[in-house]
Amino acid sequence: MRIPLTWLREYAQVPAGATAEDVMNDLVKVGFEEEDVHRPLDEISGPIVVGQVLSKEPEAQSNGKTINWCSVRVVPEGAAQTLDIDGIDPSGVQGIVCGAHNFEVGDKVVVTLPGAVLPGDFRITPRKTYGHVSAGMIASVRELGIGEDHDGILVLSTLGLDPELGTDALELLGLTDEAAEINVTPDRGYAFSIRGVAREYAHATDSVFTDPASLVEVTAPDGEGHAVVLADEAPVYGKPGCDRFVARTVTGINAGAPTPTWMSSRLRLAGIRSISLPVDISNYVMLELGQPLHFYDADKLSGAITVRRAAAGETLETLDGKVRKLDAEDLLITDSTGPIGIAGVMGGASTEVTDATVNVLVEAAHFEEVSIARSRRRHKLPSEASKRFERGVDPLVADVAAQRAVDLLVELAGGTESAASTDVNNVVAAAPVFLPSGFTSARIGIEFTQSQIMGSLTDLGAGVEKVDGGYSVTAPSWRHDLVTKEDLTEEVARLVGYDLIPSTLPTAPPGRGYSRTQQQRRRVVQALADSGLTEILAYPFVSKASNDTFGVAEAGAPRTAVKLANPMSEEFGFLRTSVLPGLVETAKRNHSRGFHDLALFESGLVFLPEDSMGTPSIPPLGTKPSDDVLDALYDGIPYQPLTIGAVFTGKDSPAAPGHAPRAWDWADAIDAARLVADVVGVELVVSQGSHQAFHPGRAAELALRSGEVVGFAGELHPKLLAELHMPARSVAMEINADKVFAAAADVIVAKPISTFPIATQDVALVVPVEIPAQTVLETLREGAGELLEDVALFDEYQGTGIPEGRKSLAFGLRFRAADRTLTADEASAARASAVELAAERFGATQR
Repeated sequence: MRIPLTWLREYAQVPAGATAEDVMNDLVKVGFEEEDVHRPLDEISGPIVVGQVLSKEPEAQSNGKTINWCSVRVVPEGAAQTLDIDGIDPSGVQGIVCGAHNFEVGDKVVVTLPGAVLPGDFRITPRKTYGHVSAGMIASVRELGIGEDHDGILVLSTLGLDPELGTDALELLGLTDEAAEINVTPDRGYAFSIRGVAREYAHATDSVFTDPASLVEVTAPDGEGHAVVLADEAPVYGKPGCDRFVARTVTGINAGAPTPTWMSSRLRLAGIRSISLPVDISNYVMLELGQPLHFYDADKLSGAITVRRAAAGETLETLDGKVRKLDAEDLLITDSTGPIGIAGVMGGASTEVTDATVNVLVEAAHFEEVSIARSRRRHKLPSEASKRFERGVDPLVADVAAQRAVDLLVELAGGTESAASTDVNNVVAAAPVFLPSGFTSARIGIEFTQSQIMGSLTDLGAGVEKVDGGYSVTAPSWRHDLVTKEDLTEEVARLVGYDLIPSTLPTAPPGRGYSRTQQQRRRVVQALADSGLTEILAYPFVSKASNDTFGVAEAGAPRTAVKLANPMSEEFGFLRTSVLPGLVETAKRNHSRGFHDLALFESGLVFLPEDSMGTPSIPPLGTKPSDDVLDALYDGIPYQPLTIGAVFTGKDSPAAPGHAPRAWDWADAIDAARLVADVVGVELVVSQGSHQAFHPGRAAELALRSGEVVGFAGELHPKLLAELHMPARSVAMEINADKVFAAAADVIVAKPISTFPIATQDVALVVPVEIPAQTVLETLREGAGELLEDVALFDEYQGTGIPEGRKSLAFGLRFRAADRTLTADEASAARASAVELAAERFGATQR
């Protein structure tokens, strides 16, 4: 919210010498955040004065242009030029070259004299051009930074101005004012107005506040005005979309009359451009009182105004010229012809006020917040009005705002106020809130006196009554957010002063620390990072194609995914069923920017919907759902296992003298998965696998000892890598961490380190090619017995010397006893037992 200081001073006691920075410092005390300072004089400086064109001599140029050689008086006739600046003629008449043609002799204009600086650091000096020395410039609104019109210079009579020659144009056009900009939190919508900010400034400085609403005298109705019907048959959460609608009529206006400079300059400084007098009055009242208004051309209305929900198939052409398909939840303003506006968001083109408008109907209504917010998002129509309505508007200021607009239309547009008026008022009074004695002091941690509590809440505008055991507080109509004792406590602390609250650290309550799952997750993430991988956090939103590719192992297998109702992008309209799409996309993006050697991992949730999802209805607001309702909500949430994935591209290290980096391969992906399991004390069973996103012959299936599959690892499919323009032979792994954590023992017991030496023996077995190496390895482990400490595959061979349909697998076996040094015979016997079991099961023969 931008607050012009001259405007703020009308209702709050801001010191004459206070700057925008000073105002922001005061407002910070009551909970606002500083944003920016808007000060036109930071970009523009004089001498910039009012001048009058004495002569205008067109001169055709060789380049095809025609310029005007002008004489412009910049001081009153007969007065001496008091400015002693090089280039300013002491006679008070300047010779100026001007390329615009939209002015005549006698017109009063804005003249930037030598020494002036315009926005963009454009400095004015005498310069020779088109055969003349031009000692200044006749300015356009764009050159002055007060508008976008650059077609011609600013003729002051078009603004309704006839100032004395030599008048300071900066002051005349309101460019000497400044504005403080603050950030308004969503629960304090009342501060989107000068009225609200002035009240808060008075709180912050303990000064007098004058409510602008109290200065408006609402005309007593003399007859029924335009008919208005509130007919919301489908309220959101049972709350009517409109509970107050004020309609006032002004006849005989001059819609083309100029907007006064005091109004246009304040609007501009507040961040709203001047459009036309009726629109400017509407915006001015909105900024002053916080009540959005809408003006209709009364002669274009047909029949009664009805506020209702949209019907199926209805459309509306809005003021921006677009035809919009309406939703059944949209709250509409209609007449007998159909929709004429989306309530609180934007009006319709059919009843737009134009320069030809003579009679105006002023609407000041109070609309329900959720309806406005949803329509604004649905139609992508952010506006100053919707910004206020969706945060809450004072329902009791509608008639005041309408009267203020009527008064300005009468004063500035020459209209006539109609005595008849309409005020359909169904506003429900706020319920009192009980604030127990001692609650505020106990919650904040300092003692508040009864005077401080009652005084703060009374200053806030609330009705406060001392009752048995505490206070009965009725929130003011502009503070719909004050509904609990905690809300009132926060206001007392805010107004008495946050600086009085001591800075003491609270005593941490006793607890058990991290849960078992949290500890496991932290250990795994730390282990992966320690091993050289970089953790990333990718968006959980993916495309349907990504889920189809990575979400199921077999191409074409049934797959379900959660489709987003309102996605950030239609391309990424689903929740992920695998973390690999985000990892691959991140790797792809880095690769395209020259980072080719990557080892990335992510620990996050995936979303796997089951048979049913969601609940038949949304629980009502304002009450805590029952346990049954909560259970149903939780049951409707998709299964979300913690999943850990990793992607490796390029090489494992930078090249260096004497060091040849190694390309990442499928074994690295498997090792990363094994590391996840090892950290929590779980052993993975790795076997040949198949997954549509992985290379047909270089993919491993990861399973628990129970046989439950928990993931895949290996080289990504070449076609997929080619489509993504990723390095060939990029590898990846993905594992269901929840299942791995569940399989871990509650307590991991470290095995004692034996001091006895190991006995190592190798064996090469010839087995059928269809037998996985992992299966053979597990058989050797089983057959060797308890003396076997470790077994590892170190070679696989097919070719000369090996029968067709068979392969040779070479294993290294490591034996050790816990209580003695093994003899060669003991190790050989254990090895022989292992080979015997392999021969029995697979027909294995030693090579």
